[in-house]
Amino acid sequence: MPDGATAEHNVSLSDSAAKRVAEIRSAEGNDALMLRLAVLGGGCSGFQYKFDLDETVNDDDHVFENAGTKLVIDDVSLGLLGGAVIDFKQDLGGAFFAVENPNATANCGCGASFSI
Repeated sequence: MPDGATAEHNVSLSDSAAKRVAEIRSAEGNDALMLRLAVLGGGCSGFQYKFDLDETVNDDDHVFENAGTKLVIDDVSLGLLGGAVIDFKQDLGGAFFAVENPNATANCGCGASFSI
Protein backbone atom coordinates (compact mmCIF):
# COMPACT_ATOMS: atom_id res chain seq x y z
CA MET A 1 0.00 0.00 0.00
CA PRO A 2 1.47 3.42 -0.91
CA ASP A 3 2.52 5.91 1.77
CA GLY A 4 -0.47 7.74 3.21
CA ALA A 5 -2.98 5.34 1.65
CA THR A 6 -5.54 3.65 3.84
CA ALA A 7 -7.25 0.34 3.13
CA GLU A 8 -10.28 2.19 1.77
CA HIS A 9 -8.02 4.04 -0.67
CA ASN A 10 -6.11 0.99 -1.86
CA VAL A 11 -6.45 0.04 -5.53
CA SER A 12 -5.25 -3.27 -6.97
CA LEU A 13 -3.77 -3.97 -10.37
CA SER A 14 -4.61 -7.54 -11.41
CA ASP A 15 -1.95 -9.90 -12.72
CA SER A 16 -3.47 -9.78 -16.21
CA ALA A 17 -3.47 -5.95 -16.23
CA ALA A 18 0.13 -5.85 -14.99
CA LYS A 19 1.15 -8.34 -17.68
CA ARG A 20 -0.59 -6.32 -20.44
CA VAL A 21 1.11 -3.06 -19.38
CA ALA A 22 4.46 -4.90 -19.30
CA GLU A 23 3.79 -6.14 -22.87
CA ILE A 24 3.03 -2.57 -23.99
CA ARG A 25 6.20 -1.27 -22.29
CA SER A 26 8.22 -3.91 -24.11
CA ALA A 27 6.59 -3.21 -27.49
CA GLU A 28 7.16 0.54 -27.06
CA GLY A 29 10.72 0.00 -25.81
CA ASN A 30 10.01 2.26 -22.82
CA ASP A 31 10.42 0.72 -19.36
CA ALA A 32 9.22 3.97 -17.73
CA LEU A 33 5.62 3.63 -18.95
CA MET A 34 2.96 3.30 -16.26
CA LEU A 35 -0.79 2.84 -16.53
CA ARG A 36 -2.62 6.02 -15.49
CA LEU A 37 -6.27 5.89 -14.46
CA ALA A 38 -8.34 9.02 -13.93
CA VAL A 39 -12.01 9.61 -13.22
CA LEU A 40 -13.60 12.40 -15.26
CA GLY A 41 -17.05 13.94 -15.12
CA GLY A 42 -19.32 12.86 -17.96
CA GLY A 43 -20.23 9.61 -19.62
CA CYS A 44 -23.69 8.13 -19.69
CA SER A 45 -23.69 7.42 -15.93
CA GLY A 46 -22.10 10.61 -14.53
CA PHE A 47 -18.40 9.70 -14.26
CA GLN A 48 -16.13 8.00 -16.75
CA TYR A 49 -12.83 6.16 -16.53
CA LYS A 50 -9.88 7.37 -18.57
CA PHE A 51 -6.84 5.14 -19.13
CA ASP A 52 -3.51 6.46 -20.44
CA LEU A 53 0.11 5.45 -20.49
CA ASP A 54 2.38 7.90 -18.72
CA GLU A 55 6.02 8.29 -17.73
CA THR A 56 5.46 10.94 -15.05
CA VAL A 57 4.35 10.75 -11.43
CA ASN A 58 2.82 14.06 -10.33
CA ASP A 59 2.84 15.47 -6.79
CA ASP A 60 -0.81 14.48 -6.18
CA ASP A 61 -0.45 10.95 -7.58
CA HIS A 62 -0.70 7.66 -5.74
CA VAL A 63 1.29 4.74 -7.16
CA PHE A 64 0.20 1.12 -6.88
CA GLU A 65 2.34 -1.75 -8.15
CA ASN A 66 2.07 -5.39 -9.20
CA ALA A 67 5.05 -7.39 -10.48
CA GLY A 68 7.02 -4.25 -11.32
CA THR A 69 4.16 -2.63 -13.22
CA LYS A 70 2.90 0.67 -11.84
CA LEU A 71 -0.61 2.09 -11.77
CA VAL A 72 -0.85 5.85 -11.17
CA ILE A 73 -4.01 7.56 -9.88
CA ASP A 74 -4.41 11.23 -8.94
CA ASP A 75 -5.67 12.13 -5.48
CA VAL A 76 -9.14 13.29 -6.58
CA SER A 77 -9.76 10.17 -8.70
CA LEU A 78 -8.57 7.91 -5.88
CA GLY A 79 -11.42 9.19 -3.71
CA LEU A 80 -13.84 7.58 -6.20
CA LEU A 81 -11.79 4.41 -6.75
CA GLY A 82 -10.93 3.18 -3.24
CA GLY A 83 -11.02 -0.61 -3.10
CA ALA A 84 -11.21 -0.98 -6.90
CA VAL A 85 -9.49 -3.69 -8.93
CA ILE A 86 -8.08 -2.78 -12.34
CA ASP A 87 -8.15 -5.75 -14.69
CA PHE A 88 -7.38 -6.52 -18.33
CA LYS A 89 -9.99 -8.62 -20.10
CA GLN A 90 -10.16 -10.31 -23.48
CA ASP A 91 -13.43 -11.58 -24.89
CA LEU A 92 -15.36 -11.67 -28.16
CA GLY A 93 -15.97 -7.91 -27.87
CA GLY A 94 -12.24 -7.15 -27.76
CA ALA A 95 -9.48 -6.55 -25.26
CA PHE A 96 -9.76 -3.79 -22.68
CA PHE A 97 -8.84 -2.54 -19.23
CA ALA A 98 -11.79 -2.77 -16.84
CA VAL A 99 -12.49 -1.31 -13.40
CA GLU A 100 -14.27 -3.31 -10.72
CA ASN A 101 -15.27 -0.37 -8.53
CA PRO A 102 -17.06 -1.13 -5.23
CA ASN A 103 -18.01 2.57 -4.94
CA ALA A 104 -20.12 2.55 -8.10
CA THR A 105 -23.87 2.26 -7.53
CA ALA A 106 -24.58 1.94 -11.27
CA ASN A 107 -22.54 1.24 -14.41
CA CYS A 108 -23.29 1.84 -18.05
CA GLY A 109 -23.59 -1.14 -20.36
CA CYS A 110 -20.08 -0.73 -21.76
CA GLY A 111 -18.46 -0.40 -18.31
CA ALA A 112 -16.70 2.85 -19.22
CA SER A 113 -18.80 5.06 -16.96
CA PHE A 114 -20.44 4.84 -13.55
CA SER A 115 -22.38 6.72 -10.92
CA ILE A 116 -22.03 6.94 -7.16
